[in-house]
Amino acid sequence: MRVRNNDALRGENLQYLFTILFIISFIAFFVFLLLMIISMRKHNRITVRHVMLTAICFAMASIGMYGMLALSSNPPQSSGKDQTEKHESGTATSEEDHAPLTQTNASSFHMTMEEFKNKFNGAVGKYRLNGLSITRLNMKDSSEQDTGAFEYVFNDKLRLVGTLNSDQKVQEVRLYGTGDVSEPTGGILLTAIATLVLTTNNEYTYNDAQDVIQDIGLLDRDVSQSEFDGTTVRNGLEYRFSIQDHDHSTFEITVAK
Repeated sequence: MRVRNNDALRGENLQYLFTILFIISFIAFFVFLLLMIISMRKHNRITVRHVMLTAICFAMASIGMYGMLALSSNPPQSSGKDQTEKHESGTATSEEDHAPLTQTNASSFHMTMEEFKNKFNGAVGKYRLNGLSITRLNMKDSSEQDTGAFEYVFNDKLRLVGTLNSDQKVQEVRLYGTGDVSEPTGGILLTAIATLVLTTNNEYTYNDAQDVIQDIGLLDRDVSQSEFDGTTVRNGLEYRFSIQDHDHSTFEITVAK
């Protein structure tokens, strides 16, 4: 984690001081203006002291507001050393988490199992998707050397399984749903699908996740068909929902071929 430089801290302190100056000066200006009006009504005259104090408070409030606006529009820049540290420590995150995946550079989701869990829970917390938090991903035995698999059981009708590549990065996840497929897909299964879409796309909102589900075909048709198989590709990842038999369905995310 990168530590903020002195310029950034100094900018925050100045922003705080200008804000306090504006608030106090504006309140004082309003008070002295009110006293000046009261003095006019009672004595039919304005004292020089009230005029001067009112003008001073107005000037100080103006300075505070100008400082606030100037700092807001021109945030302090990071120092050269800080930029270098950001480049060295943040390159992997920038390239892996934010750049769209392509066939030439995509062999995984570019996240470890723990990072996957944290991003999933982050989406759950952000959109208050109750009942979907992952407490701990359980590792499963894998027949392939240097690879692994993990599993999490949400309830007796919903199970998550993922696989890791040789670099211990998540390369595939599957969501297994159990229930009567003659009923339209919905409830916690649909919410879990949206959460997985959010987990694998950092910049997506919940509306974007719903667009993915719409492209698959889950929102505009009755999926209570044994032959249903819907697929869409976003940012180098393939999202697919299919029904295996009368009571089993699968949602999977894989790297697009």
